[in-house]
Amino acid sequence: MAGSSDDVRSTVTDAETAQVARANETDGRPVVFVHGLWLLPSSWDRWAEVFEADGYAALTPGWPGDPATVEEARAHPEVLAGTSVREVADHHAEVIAGLHRKPAIVGHSFGGLLAQILAGRGLAAATVAIDPAPFRGVLPLPVSALRAASPVLKNPANVHRAIPLTFEQFRFAFANAVDASEARRLYETYAVPTPGKPLFQAASANLNPWTEVKVNTTNPDRGPLLIMDGEKDNTVPWAIANASYKRQKRNPGITEIVKIANRGHSLTIDGGWREVADRALAFVRTHAPSTG
Repeated sequence: MAGSSDDVRSTVTDAETAQVARANETDGRPVVFVHGLWLLPSSWDRWAEVFEADGYAALTPGWPGDPATVEEARAHPEVLAGTSVREVADHHAEVIAGLHRKPAIVGHSFGGLLAQILAGRGLAAATVAIDPAPFRGVLPLPVSALRAASPVLKNPANVHRAIPLTFEQFRFAFANAVDASEARRLYETYAVPTPGKPLFQAASANLNPWTEVKVNTTNPDRGPLLIMDGEKDNTVPWAIANASYKRQKRNPGITEIVKIANRGHSLTIDGGWREVADRALAFVRTHAPSTG
């Protein structure tokens, strides 16, 4: 099985196994949604419904150790600590290996980075990376991105911890483009502690030739890729997304980028989520039809 070996225990949960089985029983192409830091798979629930209504079979796997609910994650942050980029990528690769058809992959933030890692392994029929975290070779480092990551990076000991955001930190990193009442609702509904290790790995990626935060951008089996980025995103500003696009466009496959006006990092979960979902769906529908 991809991403595992005989002496490595599977991290795929019973719930994820059930999602794979369900997808294999349908005629629709699978779509795997990959969440990012400070969120859980439930952040994709509305997206899954939209794609399912269009004939796709949606899967929302978690990161290894993800609790089932926001409440559990907040009560027991320790279960989230220590997870690495490779572990998350390999976990999703193992989920994908159980599918009978090559899926489309949609990821947000660190999930957008992971989606590109998986596509670079040749596992995607089409990929949408939304506000994607940078990989090795992506050089811009805007001040706002440093500030958004600072709650984790300010303390080296956080590499072994799971770190929550305060409301003020969440407001800056995610919800700067919505009003205060919506920002509060998003924080209370979605925000959970996140493992610090991936952020430290990303921060050192351009200094470490052996980093896990790297993408095979030239694999001809990568498939079509769309990068989407919010115009007002503090966590992944346009400079980062555009630099990722410039590296990805070397691939022989279709590579596109689009800027979503007046949107911040919360664009997949806030009141304007449907516009973003519809744009992603249109790209997937064109390049990886649900049937056929």
